[in-house]
Amino acid sequence: MQKKDCFFVGKIVKKYSFKGELLVKLDTDDPEQFLEMESVLVEQHKNLVPFFIEQLSLHKSTLLRVKFEEVENEADADALLGKELYLPLAMLPKLTGNKFYYHEIIGFEVMDTTHGAIGTIVGVNDSTPQHLFEIEFEQKEILIPINDEIIQKVDRENRTLHLQAPNGLIDLYI
Repeated sequence: MQKKDCFFVGKIVKKYSFKGELLVKLDTDDPEQFLEMESVLVEQHKNLVPFFIEQLSLHKSTLLRVKFEEVENEADADALLGKELYLPLAMLPKLTGNKFYYHEIIGFEVMDTTHGAIGTIVGVNDSTPQHLFEIEFEQKEILIPINDEIIQKVDRENRTLHLQAPNGLIDLYI
């Protein structure tokens, strides 16, 4: 399985015990959704390697305590510290209404209530405190903050995103 067909689950941040247990910092608002996992893909040397889960539980409500099969001691656990975990995209729960996954809206046409069609979403910048839509319009890049208040409608069938950008924002770009 390739990384492009997967979503990021979290990162192994710490050992929990001398028996090979690990703590994972999850990238989610709903950690309970991962309590039924039977396996996970661990990135090792730019490859995704399946690891089967022997035991799992929440630790202090934000971390996932994991015991992988065949990880029996501290040395085995040390080798996994800092590794990223992934799951296939097919395992993501389907979202409806105006909720969406960032990867899902790439390629959507953006319609603004004032300016009409303003381009196509080519990416999402989530490395800033305020995540941004990256929209390509006539070889220019338009950056619009992702905010529930400006998103009017996510039309999956027609692959369009309807929004009402803050006054004057789009004018800065075009």
